[in-house]
Amino acid sequence: MNKICIIGVGLIGGSFALGLKKAGKVHNIIGYSRSENNLKMAVELGVIDSYSTDIGQALSGVDMVLIATPVNSFQSVLEMIKPHIDENVIISDVGSTKGSVIAMAKAVFGIMPSRFIPAHPIAGKEKSGVEAADATLFKGKRVILTPTENTDTQALITVSDLWESIGARVEVLDDKIHDDLLAMTSHLPHMLAFSLMDYLINSDASALNYAAGGFKDFSRIASSDASMWRDICINNADEIVKHIEGFQRNLSQISDLIKGAQAQEIESLFVNAKTARDNWLNE
Repeated sequence: MNKICIIGVGLIGGSFALGLKKAGKVHNIIGYSRSENNLKMAVELGVIDSYSTDIGQALSGVDMVLIATPVNSFQSVLEMIKPHIDENVIISDVGSTKGSVIAMAKAVFGIMPSRFIPAHPIAGKEKSGVEAADATLFKGKRVILTPTENTDTQALITVSDLWESIGARVEVLDDKIHDDLLAMTSHLPHMLAFSLMDYLINSDASALNYAAGGFKDFSRIASSDASMWRDICINNADEIVKHIEGFQRNLSQISDLIKGAQAQEIESLFVNAKTARDNWLNE
């Protein structure tokens, strides 16, 4: 690929760029964002080759544009890029929700562009920003693509090949299945971590003085970017709420077991949970 524009050069967009540069899959990577200082840093770090704060210039002659901004910004980004690209340009993204992204694309273009390939790399760090960009971030990690009924097959193959070239394991899913699965495995855990920290600081902030490794491990993802997770909540609200409420019922069942001093049932639940996690880690 000759030229790719990355809109939003942070952890994910920057890591994608670094991975492609290392793999030799693209000749020129140009960055675009609202922060020129961030773009200058990205160039200094070797993450991108050049940048522009003029979207028309940034998109001139591109083969592909990757949107790596917060999900709530996607519609305005698509409206911004629409006048500067034609039907030959591949569009993709890295958003954690897919149904909302497809809806935004349809709202802007009237239909889902055939060369728009929604994508979600299931990888990250609790630290954000281009300084945290890592060429190996996606190695061995799943990247979910959620094509629609009119997706261009060659565009899908191209995007899949780019992700595979930087070590990712590409999988294709329906967007609704993706949003439900990620609500359970990613969005719900983040809600629990944020909620735990909120509960603790409002109950007795001094308790943190007595927190050890287990608390540090469990609460790690509460250091994640707040605005990004705000957007995820808004854009996958139904699925997240469904699984929060399901988890609340499960937690209430555990509470009832403890109240009833049902030692055998408590241990059985813990053993089943431990076994499931151990098996998953050993896969």
